[in-house]
Amino acid sequence: MSGQDQAFGRRLSIEQVEEGKTLAPKFDHNGLIPVVTTDAISGELLMHGYMNAEALTKTIETAEAHYYSRSRKAIWHKGATSGLTQKVVEMRIDDDQDAVWLRVQVAGSGASCHVGYRSCFYRSVPLGDVAAAVENLHYEESEKTFDPKAVYGDAPNPTQL
Repeated sequence: MSGQDQAFGRRLSIEQVEEGKTLAPKFDHNGLIPVVTTDAISGELLMHGYMNAEALTKTIETAEAHYYSRSRKAIWHKGATSGLTQKVVEMRIDDDQDAVWLRVQVAGSGASCHVGYRSCFYRSVPLGDVAAAVENLHYEESEKTFDPKAVYGDAPNPTQL
């Protein structure tokens, strides 16, 4: 365990993890735990990300979402650059404590995607035929809520290719 992991409880038994009151998150072999983030009012899925122990600790302490950026290899305070911070209204952990769910209120335009859309899940995949789906993503959001170049300038895209 790293020093930061010591902030959380030890995983002693299945019963303790699944039925107990101790927060004992299970981070993967890279020290990360997946996070899904939804709008606290509408329930809309805004994004998926990861936290390490430090990001989870900062999120709990500040009630603002912090993630771990795998591409930058650094803690990322969501909205620190854009002003579109995510105020955590509720945080949940799943039954075996290996996934986090955040319900948030987003400041500003309410957008959570660095591409400018409200949600990072702005496209749907047609079902029924994989070959047809590959080239036919459907845009569910017709307009961006902000201009990424105006907010981030020419900063490199944080998405890993």
